[in-house]
Amino acid sequence: MSEPCKPTAHASTTALPTVVIGAGPIGLAAAAHLVERGIEPLVLEAGDTAGAAVREWSHVRLFSTWAEVVDPAAEKLLAPTGWSAPDGATYPTGGDWASRYLQPLADVLGKRVRFGATVTGVSRLGRDRVVDADRDQQPFTVHIAYADGREERITARAVIDASGTWATPSPIGGDGLPALGEKAAADRISYRVPDLKDPAVRARYAGKRSAVIGSGASAFTALAYLADLAKDAPGTHAAWVLRRGIGGATFGGGEADQLPARGALGLAAKAAVDDGHADAVTGFRTTAVEKTGDQLTLVSEDGRRLDPVDEVIVLTGFRPDLSFVSELRLGLDERLQAPIELAPLIDPNVHSCGTVYPHGVGELSHPEKDVYLVGMKSYGRAPTFLAMTGYEQVRSIAAALAGDQEAAERVELTLPETGVCGGAGLFDEPAAAQEQDGGCCAAPSTLQIGVGAPTSSGTC
Repeated sequence: MSEPCKPTAHASTTALPTVVIGAGPIGLAAAAHLVERGIEPLVLEAGDTAGAAVREWSHVRLFSTWAEVVDPAAEKLLAPTGWSAPDGATYPTGGDWASRYLQPLADVLGKRVRFGATVTGVSRLGRDRVVDADRDQQPFTVHIAYADGREERITARAVIDASGTWATPSPIGGDGLPALGEKAAADRISYRVPDLKDPAVRARYAGKRSAVIGSGASAFTALAYLADLAKDAPGTHAAWVLRRGIGGATFGGGEADQLPARGALGLAAKAAVDDGHADAVTGFRTTAVEKTGDQLTLVSEDGRRLDPVDEVIVLTGFRPDLSFVSELRLGLDERLQAPIELAPLIDPNVHSCGTVYPHGVGELSHPEKDVYLVGMKSYGRAPTFLAMTGYEQVRSIAAALAGDQEAAERVELTLPETGVCGGAGLFDEPAAAQEQDGGCCAAPSTLQIGVGAPTSSGTC
């Protein structure tokens, strides 16, 4: 009697490419680090250019300098082409970042980057997420839909998902779900910082009353833009809708922020309120959007109604799209949807003053071997991701894939203090915000990350 057939491993997976999903800053950096390690990358980008998502906010200036947003391995790859790094002390816009760095980097990588290639699914060859048999010996299978309608299935030795979260902004609803009427009012709602240099966009907000929902850097930017517009277009006004109260931490680190441009954003938002261009509405968790003639009225869960507005700008953060990796065995935190080992280090319910701890391949690994979520997607729903964090992530992962475990575990990085106090599980309470006034954000220090680094900064 013959023996039953046993599953066999696919022919050596080391000859297969490592698929990188997304040709944004972190995805292209991942490819550069893989090339440096002698590992062949294949970058799949849904858009038709490098940094397609970044280009959608090309009008927004980064709060990090050029020196902080150029990856070292990428710079080495670019150097032989005659590319020269921009002045490291200056601040690029999203458009600058894409055109002066990301596109040249994609050009150097050449055929290793495919555009118009949307990843629709990732699994193990011949194994759905239920099957255990010889799972780790099988290569990954990646399903791709191209812009011209073609479909393809390729195999890969590893998968690095750097697709980001830009395509999945969070909704208005304070419960994480779309508010009632939100979809019906879509023509009056934007989930992006408006480009007020665009005449059509400028006309949409000039002389109008807009609601800006959110409490982060994007909301600060929108408030500053609208305040500037108000100087030329009387009647332009913003209702700044906050789910929490206002305290010393509301406007970020200000002059004490180790990233000065980020601190300036908070100060600009404060000036918009102080100068009467915006009114803050606190403790307002939207549950419904009602049409009132040609305007919209926001209704909170406690029954309060905001005065009617012409436009709504929703800047409540982003969330990861996990649909195309649903056949993989990912270990994700139930709250943040970030890798389980990373989540406690970045949880805004726990951390204040933006304390960031060392993390690399160890914190980014999953039960499914050789698959990694990196960049903004690795943070799940947590905010305040910095590009240099993502560059360090992919450096560590590339080292691990090359078998250099010592380099993979040696995470060395210096990050600036975020200057944003909040958290301790009480960030929604006005009293908690008041208690943090003059606290650790008043005297931030540089957080040293790496072997022998301190585990905390200041008194946080």
